[in-house]
Amino acid sequence: MQNKSSLEITDKIFFEDNDFDLNKVQSIVSKALENADDGELYLESTKSESFSFDDGRMKNVAYDTTQGFGLRAIADEAKGFAHSGELSEEALNRASETVKSVSKNYSGIMSEAPSHGVNKPLYTSMNPIEGTSFQVKTNLLEEIDAYARSLDTRVVQVSASLSASYQAIQILRANGERSADIRPLVRLNVSLVVEQSGRRETGSSGCGGRGKYEEWINKEKWQSQVKEALRIASTNLESIPTPAGEMPVILGPGWPGVMLHEAVGHGLEGDFNRKGTSIFSGRIGEQVTAKGVTVIDDGTMENKRGSITIDDEGTKSSKNILIEDGILKNYMQDRQNARLMNMKPTGNGRRQSYAHYPMPRMTNTYMDNGNIDPQEIIQSLKKGIYAVNFSGGQVDITNGKFVFSASEAYLVEDGKIKQPLKGATLIGNGPDAMSKISLIGNDLALDDGIGTCGKDGQGVPVGVGQPTLLMGGITIGGTEMN
Repeated sequence: MQNKSSLEITDKIFFEDNDFDLNKVQSIVSKALENADDGELYLESTKSESFSFDDGRMKNVAYDTTQGFGLRAIADEAKGFAHSGELSEEALNRASETVKSVSKNYSGIMSEAPSHGVNKPLYTSMNPIEGTSFQVKTNLLEEIDAYARSLDTRVVQVSASLSASYQAIQILRANGERSADIRPLVRLNVSLVVEQSGRRETGSSGCGGRGKYEEWINKEKWQSQVKEALRIASTNLESIPTPAGEMPVILGPGWPGVMLHEAVGHGLEGDFNRKGTSIFSGRIGEQVTAKGVTVIDDGTMENKRGSITIDDEGTKSSKNILIEDGILKNYMQDRQNARLMNMKPTGNGRRQSYAHYPMPRMTNTYMDNGNIDPQEIIQSLKKGIYAVNFSGGQVDITNGKFVFSASEAYLVEDGKIKQPLKGATLIGNGPDAMSKISLIGNDLALDDGIGTCGKDGQGVPVGVGQPTLLMGGITIGGTEMN
């Protein structure tokens, strides 16, 4: 089983390779949490590396090894949290005194330990950093540069980066329950600049996931990333100013799901709903989007960037249906917010590192398939925008208002894709936009493994996705008045 082998690996990392006695550690944790409602000791060891190649030469090579612990005690809505980069009994005792202050003169009933150890293995436990030689990695980036320039004489600059991490975690609870996970993560990115008649445009593409380097840096994979970056840059050379105004928008499959992630996903996280600050607060059972819209957060997808065998509290990950046929069904929960809301944890308690406390976070969040052929969706549009890729965006979860910038978009007229557009911005309100979805394609895709989500200063790897869909009445910010 995954958790058994993970426990064996992490026992060696945290206890055999350090002057850290498991029995003494467990005793300190149990005493620190004796009056609390919940809490845990989170142990982490992470090895990471990154390579960046730019303008014909290697620009940066970095290696990093970090380890430490985070100790948390919860008393009702309050939490005490302390962390240290030193794995020692002395440091843990100091942390214990800190977190116990939150439960002083408090008599809590310890929450039942999470169900763990029954989840299927989702990814290899092999260390990607040690499995592939330094020379292979540096040679790859040089090959990417040369290949991109050989494809098109208009290429004037190539940037490529490669990174990987190997994170080992173990979670200890007051009753002696332990769980562990080993998480590899790899990412490859290619960006290039093309120039034609004095005009320069950029294009980028990337891929990654949980696994060994070989799964993401084989020749077929990296060459496809170069070709995609070149396609986008070449397309942007032909782009015209975006017409401004309100019009229907077609969103392409895959990465455009980042708009769903931001405009709807964050609003479905448990902490915002417990505090009543989300536009979705108190609306379970209500219709919150158009019929046919089903939104899922699934941390159990094999090798995906946002997947986790267990979350950072030890709860096994799961496939959570958040919205079904337009009806709000559930929120994403960590243990504290689930307990305070009288709901069940959903395996979404995540943290950036041992120096951060967990909170409700997304894993792989996507809209499920419809039954319409994507070509039919395009052919149905008299005039509008077809947004294929986004470069960034932001949302206010209190009211659902969003702004997203499209890095690749096209004008659609009379059911046909026309000129590429430059500077297209989508402006709207998440629930309102979701209520205007009229057609949903049958081509569901997840992104290629490049997403990182930020919340309260913490970043975690995530996946996004959706099929092609038609959304009516979105405000388009552009450079040409409609």
